[in-house]
Amino acid sequence: MSRGTKYLMSMGELKRKDNSIVFRNEKGNNYLPIESTREIYCMNEITLNTKFLDFVSKAGITIHFFNYYNQYSGSFYPKENLVSGKLTIQQVNGYMNNRIYLAKAFVMGIGENIYEVLYHYYKHDKKEVKPTLDWIKNDVNRYLSKDNLNIKQILAIEGEIWSRFYSAFKYFLPEEFVLSKRVRRPPDNPMNALISFGNSILYSKTISQIYNTHLNQTISYLHEPSEGRFSLSLDLSEVFKPVIVYKTIFDLVNNKRLQLDKHFDRKLNYCLLNEDGKRIFVQAIEERFENVFYHAKLKRKVTYKTAIKLDGYKLIKFLLEDKEFKPFSLKEKM
Repeated sequence: MSRGTKYLMSMGELKRKDNSIVFRNEKGNNYLPIESTREIYCMNEITLNTKFLDFVSKAGITIHFFNYYNQYSGSFYPKENLVSGKLTIQQVNGYMNNRIYLAKAFVMGIGENIYEVLYHYYKHDKKEVKPTLDWIKNDVNRYLSKDNLNIKQILAIEGEIWSRFYSAFKYFLPEEFVLSKRVRRPPDNPMNALISFGNSILYSKTISQIYNTHLNQTISYLHEPSEGRFSLSLDLSEVFKPVIVYKTIFDLVNNKRLQLDKHFDRKLNYCLLNEDGKRIFVQAIEERFENVFYHAKLKRKVTYKTAIKLDGYKLIKFLLEDKEFKPFSLKEKM
């Protein structure tokens, strides 16, 4: 797990003590080194006060909060110091004049990365996924190349990509983890629980990465900009879901590191990871964020977490310099 990321799984209290962060729970005091902490994930009920928030704000630390259902509730992050009026204006212009282009690029990126994830199973003798691979390779490109598409039509194509992806799970996952339909609030089966938890972590991680750019978090292109959420993080995180969230899930499930009878709590109408399950999942997804690959364009090694921020920089280059925008590609490693 990244040294800069701390997950708090139990109930407790966050406090400042001298120049240190202290997490106090029933087991006693746990000290978090402030100089190496960049993000804190509160996965349970955590008490804190404004004095503590002022302390971590000055240290540049972001805090993410999750609810009882393991879903993202919100974030506290320091006052933005990377602000740019010029870029914000260009983001708005991009929404007004180039939204369709950018939305198509995001959906194309989702399709390409899902293709790569499924192709792995095709190579390992899961030939049943071939119709989905062929549809993504041929039909999605053809649909998105049409002129005069509106945002609703582009979103419909995105929805169909995800739907066909889910339908392919039965060919390479154990029966108890096959997804019948996507249910979010609250998740009603083990796979929905894993997807919701993983997507929430990826979304909050993307918020932290965008914070380190000059982009305005509220101006988005595939998702509708709306009050009460950082919709640009939804845009940028979409292409990373197959790469980070789903590859993590498939690895944990197929290698039996997560098991139905050991790691899930099932109650009336919903299903959640238990504390042991959350620890296993968090460890695995953080390892994937920190996985290193050779970036074909930069000619150096970067982590998948850094690749999220690099997509933010690509968007900036498009908005300010009219450079082509192509989200992260698992195949091209850039």
